Amino acid sequence: MTSTPAEEESRRRRRLAAERIDYGAGALADEAIAAAADAEGPSPFPLFSRWLEEAFARRDEVGDLPEPSAVVLSTVDLTGDVPRPRSRTVLMKAWDERGVVVYTNKDSAKGRELAADAWASVLLPWYPLQRQVRIDGRVEDASAAEADAYWDSRPRASQLGAWASDQSRPVASRAALDARYAEAEARFASDAPIPRPPHWGGYRLVPDRVEFWQGRHGRLHDRIVFEREAEQGAWRVVRLQP
Repeated sequence: MTSTPAEEESRRRRRLAAERIDYGAGALADEAIAAAADAEGPSPFPLFSRWLEEAFARRDEVGDLPEPSAVVLSTVDLTGDVPRPRSRTVLMKAWDERGVVVYTNKDSAKGRELAADAWASVLLPWYPLQRQVRIDGRVEDASAAEADAYWDSRPRASQLGAWASDQSRPVASRAALDARYAEAEARFASDAPIPRPPHWGGYRLVPDRVEFWQGRHGRLHDRIVFEREAEQGAWRVVRLQP
């Protein structure tokens, strides 16, 4: 018997409302937090390093976490009547105690947004591990030397794409975009290095807040937050209720 549109809509709503799993893949015990320290005291970086390595191990050993370095970068668009958050997935290409680094066309939407408001957030969603890490802070430019070194490591096709695309700008058709790529191929000899475009570079998000989230049974998740007491000051750590 064929369902009516109203019945189909009701079924879809029930399916979404019932969609859930009970998390039990891990825990973030108080003892683990006490151990998350370096020589100067509490620090998010030892735990972040361990979790990142475990995310790569999950990809290599199980295969269900294909992009461990993918981050959701959130910025603020100030061009309208009210500020509006905007998010997109990019790849983290470096990190250390100074922060996490991503690379992009700086004339893109995110580049323009960061030029107007240099505060941002990145989220690393490691769903198979039932974990996520959120890093908030101020964004600064990565150095030209860092950008050059990473640019030189990119596949040639990606380098050509960076020259061909006016990222975030309208284009008439896919054929028009492909034509721009062909023009870039013709511009650069196949045996010569491709220079880094002047509009392409890196951003470093300098963290002042890092939150570790581990899913737990009954939605009583573990949420551990490291916050800086002042710019480049000591970290303090707190456990939040889920």
